[in-house]
Amino acid sequence: MGGDNGPGTVLPALAQASELHPDVRFLIFGQEEIVRPVFDRFPILHNRSTVSHCDVAITMDEKPGAAVRRGRRESSMWRAIEAVKNGEAQAAVSAGNTGALMAMSKVILRTIPGIERPALAAIWPTLKGECVVLDVGATIDITPAQYVQFAIMGQAYARCVLGFSRPRIGILNVGVEDVKGSENIRDAAGILHESDLNFIGFVEGDGIGRGDADVVVTDGFTGNVALKTAEGTARQFATMLRESMASNLFGKLGYLLAYRSFAALREKLDPNASNGGMFLGVNGIVVKSHGSADVGGYCSAVEVAVEVAKADMAHAISQDVEEMRVLLENAWAERLD
Repeated sequence: MGGDNGPGTVLPALAQASELHPDVRFLIFGQEEIVRPVFDRFPILHNRSTVSHCDVAITMDEKPGAAVRRGRRESSMWRAIEAVKNGEAQAAVSAGNTGALMAMSKVILRTIPGIERPALAAIWPTLKGECVVLDVGATIDITPAQYVQFAIMGQAYARCVLGFSRPRIGILNVGVEDVKGSENIRDAAGILHESDLNFIGFVEGDGIGRGDADVVVTDGFTGNVALKTAEGTARQFATMLRESMASNLFGKLGYLLAYRSFAALREKLDPNASNGGMFLGVNGIVVKSHGSADVGGYCSAVEVAVEVAKADMAHAISQDVEEMRVLLENAWAERLD
């Protein structure tokens, strides 16, 4: 029910995902009088999906606390996450209210022991391939201990989803020098330098797209601004390039001659192609799609859910956290000092 177009985007995306993953089944939660007419247009979903009516749909502007109180047990968002807790589903996907989705995930699924707050992780295209950036919007202010926890979770995610055996981990900062950044960032870097993680130090904003690190750790405020700025820049560049090529005859001719190259570039720059951020740190898989995602973008979020479900991400993170328990205890001590 969430996102800019609700079922009008979600259900065509599920039909597209069904063609890509014939073994996947969908539990669809929403207001049936709105969902059913759209659902009936996609026969491919009929034998591999169920529609469950929910009276409440969380609005995009509701505050998380109010959404939890109003939507508790009756909303489509709550029921989808609860299906993961009960083992009816391996993952939940939503394009709805991010704060509400995070709050409900924490209440229903609880956090993994050793993790204070979940993080929203995004796959970021780089010149070298892809990297993981977290947090991109879940937790605004984080402590040195939480930076360390995010690094551990990001490492597990990069290993399971991107296939890195020993991911390079960096902290996003205003400079690469050790003296740069806030006290929390410098304290976190000190702890990570002493750990067994493959910590490479600080990474500047332009280093994300360059591929300077496989995992980039930051707070949710900075990460969200960086993500939205990168997406906006990609759209701006694509629009300016299109206008430039259409401005004269030679530009149009050049576009025709290089059409395939431009198509490949457009695909790389399309934010929808890498849509789908996972809440790391809860006991289950919850994937957040952009509210503005189109059909292909929401399908990408579903594919992220399928991939991390097969990788059993929650278990992988729990194992990494347990192995790094001494490091976490040191991080807690650092914060208390």
